[in-house]
Amino acid sequence: MSLWRIRSLMRKEFLHILRDRRTLFIMFVMPIIQLVLLGYAATTDVEHLRTAVLDYDQTPASRALIEAYQASGSFDIAHTVSSEAELRRLVDRGRARAGMIVPGNYARTLHAGQRPQVSFVIDGSDPNVANTLYAASQSVGQAYSTDILRRQEGLDLDAMPGIDVRPRVWYNPEMKSANFMIPGIIGMILYFMTALFTSTSIVREKEQGTIEQLIVTPVQPLELILSKVAPYVIVAFFDVLEVLTIGVLWFSVPIHGSLALLLSLSGLFLLTSLGIGMLISSVAGTQQEATMLTFLTVFPSVFLGGLFFPLEAMPSWLQALTYVIPLRYILDVIRGIILKGVGLPVLLPQATALALFGTGVMLLAASRFQKRLA
Repeated sequence: MSLWRIRSLMRKEFLHILRDRRTLFIMFVMPIIQLVLLGYAATTDVEHLRTAVLDYDQTPASRALIEAYQASGSFDIAHTVSSEAELRRLVDRGRARAGMIVPGNYARTLHAGQRPQVSFVIDGSDPNVANTLYAASQSVGQAYSTDILRRQEGLDLDAMPGIDVRPRVWYNPEMKSANFMIPGIIGMILYFMTALFTSTSIVREKEQGTIEQLIVTPVQPLELILSKVAPYVIVAFFDVLEVLTIGVLWFSVPIHGSLALLLSLSGLFLLTSLGIGMLISSVAGTQQEATMLTFLTVFPSVFLGGLFFPLEAMPSWLQALTYVIPLRYILDVIRGIILKGVGLPVLLPQATALALFGTGVMLLAASRFQKRLA
């Protein structure tokens, strides 16, 4: 094996990349676009949702209740209506995600020491939003009821016997979705970018006929493999550092663990993604076919790797299937290092799985690649 030949072939591959402006755009700008879109749009933080209010009571007591819901941050009182039909129209058209109905005897019932019934209409077309609104409507109501009891009865609730539950959130105290999503984007970049560009670059050589020219030269198959994948490894690590930098400076995502460990275990995962790219190139005949096959592997990884959806929420048979998805392990590694600050002893099972996947896939890919060159 000649390092000089590998360096020459790597230089040739870098020149291909630099001359293809579309490839350059995808490599360096697409991660930023994904970061912004997923950091802001793909969020589970449901706040300030448009709410319509139908206040039949029109008293200071009812207005104080409405103000309490407005102050909670979950509801924005965007509309005040005069009938349930008007409220329904707003919800039907999507101009309001929830409707609050205060009964006409609200203040009178409250002053009589009874519990008035306040109704909430929630748009359930999006279950995630509906569940959050359902919980928020009850929690705000319970807190307001406690405050009323404190004022009316003159009770010191802190001095009364009972359970004082004080939850503490570790690792992500503010429970920001960006802190969860941005580490996931790093895993997707490592997989998608390397698999896609490795497969298309090799298929491009076959389409242009240059791979046949390389075969008749003294270049060995292993040298050709290393020269094809090395540039995309460098680009992948650059993109990772790019996303980390923007995540820390723009989204204020904290990095609690070792950056060196993160990059090292990411290198293990790259063996798998590069191997998949080489396998695809051995099957695909055109760059378009290679791209489609790459996307075919991306979709199961996204849905079964834990990028968006919690694995615990899946059926047991589907959870078992996630163990053969390499993205699952690298996402655990990245989120564990960035958010929890854990080290290698904790991540050893994931690191072992990545090493096994990477070695197996790369050996299979190299074997098929050498047979195609023979």
